[in-house]
Amino acid sequence: MRKSTLMEKVTQRTISSSSSTTFFLCFFIFSSSILFLAGKSAAKVSYDGDNDDNVTALFIFGDSFLDAGNNNYINTTTLDQANFPPYGQTFFGLPTGRFSDGRLISDFIAEYAKLPLIPPFLEPGDSQKKLCGVNFASAGAGALVETFQGSVISLRTQLDHYKKVERLWRIKFGKEESKKRISRAVYLISIGSNDYSSPFLTNQSLSVSMSQHVDIVIGNLTTFIHEIYKIGGRKFGFLNVPDLGCFPALRILKQKNDSCLRDASILASIHNKALSNLLFKMQRQVKGFKFSLFDMNKSLKLRMDHPSKFGFKEGEEACCGTGKWRGVFSCGGKRIVKEYKLCENPDDYIFWDSLHLTQNTYKQFANLIWNGGHMSDSLVVGPYNVNRLFQIS
Repeated sequence: MRKSTLMEKVTQRTISSSSSTTFFLCFFIFSSSILFLAGKSAAKVSYDGDNDDNVTALFIFGDSFLDAGNNNYINTTTLDQANFPPYGQTFFGLPTGRFSDGRLISDFIAEYAKLPLIPPFLEPGDSQKKLCGVNFASAGAGALVETFQGSVISLRTQLDHYKKVERLWRIKFGKEESKKRISRAVYLISIGSNDYSSPFLTNQSLSVSMSQHVDIVIGNLTTFIHEIYKIGGRKFGFLNVPDLGCFPALRILKQKNDSCLRDASILASIHNKALSNLLFKMQRQVKGFKFSLFDMNKSLKLRMDHPSKFGFKEGEEACCGTGKWRGVFSCGGKRIVKEYKLCENPDDYIFWDSLHLTQNTYKQFANLIWNGGHMSDSLVVGPYNVNRLFQIS
């Protein structure tokens, strides 16, 4: 088990469990986070709420783009864990289970929302920390139960974990107050990438057509959203699927030339169109449903095509790994291939390892998700930005 960070040591203190202390609790943990962040030269922020009714929780679901360390606590392999160096080196100074050199999109969103770092559901310790939100995401997870089955926490199981938290909230706050908090919360979701990359990474063929495969993934995601909605969730933030075929780990699978792995890219494109159609349909048909959709695909492509425009020096090669483009998933030397190289400055790179992005990339994406904005005359966040979702009561 990994060592506790300074923030974790501070926030593991016991605080009164009465409903009226929730704002104080989130404020206390947030203040502790600020002390921790300030020690890491992070920007200082402050909490301006006046009472606990202003606390808007953040619930996080999905895959390694958002997993803050749940896979540290399950029986799996190092292929689905990042609890060893050099992961976490840039910001935390130690590995936390995040698949990056530092923070993830969800960490920045929590900071912008003036919340503490949102703890993994499976992290042991004081359950009071989970009153500001919970991270259920699991690296390697998909909308399909069979995606890396037995090694990760599927979206279906993440939903079961969420229901446990919702029941605890009902006990703690009472039925009516809990319902208000669940409705006020924001739900951040990144899912699908593993459902589409796993057949290539495991050298397996799809049993159905590409469009049918996407339909099944979208069908499972639709069921998940409706389940959250039925419980009371109303405000959702989604990341679409990046151009998977251009990730170093998939590019090296292509033997003939240096182009991206076409079929993986096509699956991502079909998914993103279907996801957008689903969300806008739900907005029209489902009362109170509000969403933000971040075009991670377009945003990543722009940075890969024009890295210097966004402050990067390298747009294709990963910071950590080995082989061409450092596309072998060997970062840290704890996986099948032990050899790896590590770049001097991760901030210069878009990719951290062959399947994940650097803190610098995630921060740029988080800024877009939070503030909204246009790039190359195309909307990358809509119809709401996540900042607006947090403001809506």
